Amino acid sequence: MANSIKLFRIIFSFFFLQQLVISNGQNNVIKGGYWLRDSGLALNNIDSTLFTHLFCAFADLNSQSNQLIIKPEDQDSFRQFTSTVQRKNPSVKTLLSIAGGRADKTAYGVMARTPNSRKSFIDSSIRLARQLGFHGLDLDWEYPESATDMTNFGILLNEWRSAINTEGEIRKARARSCFSQAAVSYSPRVNSLTYPVQSMARNFDWINLMAYDFYAPNWSPSQTNSNAQLFDPVNHVSGSDGITAWIQAGIPTRKLVLGIPFYGYAWQLVNANIHGLRAPASGKSSVGSNDGGSMTYSQIKDYIVQSRATTVYNATIVGYYCYSRNTWISYDDTQSVRNKVTYVKGRGLLGYYAWHIAQDQNWVLSRTASQTWGASS
Repeated sequence: MANSIKLFRIIFSFFFLQQLVISNGQNNVIKGGYWLRDSGLALNNIDSTLFTHLFCAFADLNSQSNQLIIKPEDQDSFRQFTSTVQRKNPSVKTLLSIAGGRADKTAYGVMARTPNSRKSFIDSSIRLARQLGFHGLDLDWEYPESATDMTNFGILLNEWRSAINTEGEIRKARARSCFSQAAVSYSPRVNSLTYPVQSMARNFDWINLMAYDFYAPNWSPSQTNSNAQLFDPVNHVSGSDGITAWIQAGIPTRKLVLGIPFYGYAWQLVNANIHGLRAPASGKSSVGSNDGGSMTYSQIKDYIVQSRATTVYNATIVGYYCYSRNTWISYDDTQSVRNKVTYVKGRGLLGYYAWHIAQDQNWVLSRTASQTWGASS
């Protein structure tokens, strides 16, 4: 039970993300992906033909002025982001991502408390996005910590939407319509807190469902499990459960976008001969050298070849795992990505997005997702 509580707290603290998008026409599909400057993927090597929307991460909040700022080392690449990715795909839309997991979440709660501080943040975010050539903004506030924060968050969305609509009216030649999106966890509730669903439904044109990090060695150390399963007949913690929860809460199906991770997690098996889903484990494996035992898709594929690991596709949950000796890894590969995108399209959702594109190997997963969906229009 303690592990379950920890699981939900981490999911929500990592998952809640709000995004505002300014575009030139209706979005018929979202094929999204995040890029980080320090991810190892050079900006000019992004294959933007595989995406309709690309997110550049991260800008942050100046807690003194409540204005949006960009670190000096990020400024050149952020300024060049849109023009660079549009060389290969002139129609791709770009968003400036704000905050992220390492940002001071308390600062965002303070910012959202008063009309003046909210206005400072909103105005500076729109201004900065315009100056840098982005089409929209992406706020990753991890995460509202109290009922007051949630109330203020809903007010922030109302005011942000109003400001974008006003800005769009002023610049009709460039922004005839205004669009917005949000990315959230698999449930509208965080512990005892409820997100402002009505405000979200009213102010956002789509919602990104961050359907990953369900299980990981840091918060589920005693047994292996899938970090990004589409279905979960046992505990009902999955992407499909999230989709259902948000629809029941009042978000239209057509406003949902499913997140797909381009990484996995490595557990240490207690017994190398017991290596199935939910096998006994003793925390993270030393193979997973990244945060919390995580491994990029590219690292996992290399590990499978080098260790001659056994790979298993589980059609019940729609997810992969592999094992070699005492190492067990949960991840997504081409078949699970293909089936997730097929599910998303068949259920009438708006699309999918990837966190994050530098973790792919030779664009295998990105290409699989894009081709599975088909034409963007």
